Amino acid sequence: MALVALPLLVMASAVGAIPATVAASQAADALLEWKASLANVTALSGWTRAAPVCAWNGVACDDAVRVASLRLRSFGLRGTLDALDFQALPALRELDLNGNGFTGAIPASISWLRSLASLDLGNNGFDGSIPPQLGDLSGLVDLRLYSNHLNGSFPEFVLNNGNITYLALSNNNFSGPIPDTLPEKLPNLTYLNLSSNSFSGRIPASLGRLTKLQGLRISSNLLTGGIPESLGSLPELVALDLGSNPLGGPIPAAVGRLKMLQWLDLSNAGLVSTLPSQLGNLENLAYLDLSSNKLSGGLPPAFAGMQAIRDFAIVKNKLNGDIPPAIFVGWTKLVLFDVRSNMLTGSIPPEVGKARELQFLSMGGNRLSGGIPATLGSAASLVFLDLSDNDLTGGIPAAMGSLKSLTYIDLSANHLTGGIPSELVHLSNLGLLNLSYNHISGPILGNLGNNFKLQGVDSSGNSSNNSSGSAICGLLSLLVLDLSNNKLTGKLPDCWWNKKQLQFMDLSNNKFSGEIPPAQTSHNCSLESVHLAGNGFTGVFPSALDGCSTLVTLDIGNNKFSGDIPPWIGKGLPSLKILSLKSNNFTGGIPSELSHLSQLQLLDMTNNGLTGSIPKSFGNLASMKYPKIISSLGSIKGSIYQDRIDIMWKGQELIFQKTLQLMTGIDLSGNSLSECIPDELTNLQGLRFLNLSRNHLSCTIPKNIGSLKNLESLDLSANELSGSIPPSLDGISTLGTLNLSYNHLSGKIPIGNQLQTFIDPSIYSNNSGLCGFPLKISCTNASLASDERGCRTCEDQYFYYCVMAGVVFGFWLWFGVLFSIGTWRYAVFGFVDGMQCKFMQKLSSIDQFMLRGNSDQYL
Repeated sequence: MALVALPLLVMASAVGAIPATVAASQAADALLEWKASLANVTALSGWTRAAPVCAWNGVACDDAVRVASLRLRSFGLRGTLDALDFQALPALRELDLNGNGFTGAIPASISWLRSLASLDLGNNGFDGSIPPQLGDLSGLVDLRLYSNHLNGSFPEFVLNNGNITYLALSNNNFSGPIPDTLPEKLPNLTYLNLSSNSFSGRIPASLGRLTKLQGLRISSNLLTGGIPESLGSLPELVALDLGSNPLGGPIPAAVGRLKMLQWLDLSNAGLVSTLPSQLGNLENLAYLDLSSNKLSGGLPPAFAGMQAIRDFAIVKNKLNGDIPPAIFVGWTKLVLFDVRSNMLTGSIPPEVGKARELQFLSMGGNRLSGGIPATLGSAASLVFLDLSDNDLTGGIPAAMGSLKSLTYIDLSANHLTGGIPSELVHLSNLGLLNLSYNHISGPILGNLGNNFKLQGVDSSGNSSNNSSGSAICGLLSLLVLDLSNNKLTGKLPDCWWNKKQLQFMDLSNNKFSGEIPPAQTSHNCSLESVHLAGNGFTGVFPSALDGCSTLVTLDIGNNKFSGDIPPWIGKGLPSLKILSLKSNNFTGGIPSELSHLSQLQLLDMTNNGLTGSIPKSFGNLASMKYPKIISSLGSIKGSIYQDRIDIMWKGQELIFQKTLQLMTGIDLSGNSLSECIPDELTNLQGLRFLNLSRNHLSCTIPKNIGSLKNLESLDLSANELSGSIPPSLDGISTLGTLNLSYNHLSGKIPIGNQLQTFIDPSIYSNNSGLCGFPLKISCTNASLASDERGCRTCEDQYFYYCVMAGVVFGFWLWFGVLFSIGTWRYAVFGFVDGMQCKFMQKLSSIDQFMLRGNSDQYL
């Protein structure tokens, strides 16, 4: 096609313009050939020869019926540009392929589009470097190549085209320095976006000479050396984004001279300084984000001059001092005010109620004191309120009941007292309420039971002693319920187990009692996490959980549940990853059906009355053989809840939460389990802890115990194990805690590799047959292992049998002689009597020694 088109163009230049019909036909042929090479061309279904090319979707022509514009933005096309004959489109001024699935390199043949003024290939999958031939596009004004996989240094051809006014290369893999010759090479530049690349070095001070620049975005790179003062000399600048660079240094006061500035993002830039009061001169500034720096000092009262401010965020810094009341008076357009995680002190200004457009108010994680001002109820547009983790006192203002747009309230970790005001019943849009770790008393939910949109309630760690069970029954949309660490008593209402939406329920560490009611027959269980530990629940294992196929975490430890562990757990709870039944009164055997829990990673049955053997099928627990990361996070409309569990870890009871996903282990200690430790347990190579202590397990320790290469804690103490310590144990390099005491182990203690680090003799204490370091018992013949002693015993018995046979033979030989010769008879009998006396004396001393030894082992 190209070979035909070129002579035609040459002829046309000699005799005049190509006829419109010929030009249109050439363009149509080129576009149809390209369409044939693409995938997912539904949006181009109208591209046929039955319709003129100028009527095709996305195609526009000039007055000479030549294709002048090709706009195929977000058409869903997939393929490359290799098959497109650009020579057939000599009049094309605009090419927009943004938001498709194009891949491969940008072809150099685009340089044939000599009339091109605007090129947008953004939001595709182009890779490689930009061909230098694009420098031939001398008329190019607008170049957008953002959000691809392009690489290389800053494109040189751009510097050779002084007409470019808009340049967007963000979200690629460009590297190297930003050229300091940009002002001379691109004097008309109005917009420069180099964000999300790997540009390094300093921000060129010369950028301050781009006097027509309106937008400068170079965030998320590797730029250092601080913010140049010269950037304050950009009179037309509207947006400045330098965030997410390791810039360091202060915020230049010169930034306050940018009178046209509406957007300023210097977040996560390593800035170390106080806030310059000159920023208050930015009267057109609508968006300010200085979060995640090391800024200190107070909020300057001069900031009240930012009269156009809508979004104000200075999160995670070191700001201190009071919040100036004047800012809430002057900021009449304020929508977002976020100063979380600083060190601000003083009280919440009552003037906050004058911010009538305020929707998002977050002051959590500071040192604010005093009460919540009742004037807050005048901020009628408020949607999100976070005052958590401060030193606030007093009660919850009844005036908050007028904030009818509120969807989120977090007042946790303060010193609030009293109950929940009845006026909050008017918060009909409330989705999440967090009052945890205060001193809230009275009914848990007050009068909020009629709120049909409430999805999350966290009132843990308070002083409430009334569960408001009937109120909770009315919360039909409830997803999260956390009432842990209160003083709640009584039985659970039946309705709590029939909620179709509930995913997370934590009632642990209260004083609930009674049996768990069964669920309705038609119940559709959505529970993912259930925590009932630390109460006084009785009865059998809760049947209400049968069929909860999405249940991941179940903790019912430290209660008074009894009876057998039901086998249906293995099939009824297929998603279970954490199962804690510790410190109850469960009896019977461990169901082998638990081995069907392919995702189980934590199993805790300690301190019950379980009997029988450890199921050999436990060796098939897939997630303990090949551990996976536990996904224990759930989200409720942007709010995060996280599972937690108490685990006996290396001798201490610890609460695991953030690192819970890394834990894999089995704890069956404190039961009456018997028989051998199954060899199949050594298949569970993902285990980090194994505790089988305080049972009646016998036989030997499995020889392949060393296969548990990730084991950090092993406790087999207080059982009836015998035999030697397997040498493979010293190959577990991760082992940090070991207890083999109070068994019947014997033989020499292995001392190689990891075991040589265990120098505490109590690890091996009360094993009468063990010898060697760290015990102060040398390994003599009397200290051999049981199997060695067994072999030696056989040899000794054979020897004794020979001696006895000789004695019998000799007895009959001498018997006749003794009866026939009297003097010999009397001499022999006297000798035997003397030997008997000495033998009895010796036997008496041995008996005393043995008695002392037996008594010593109980000391």
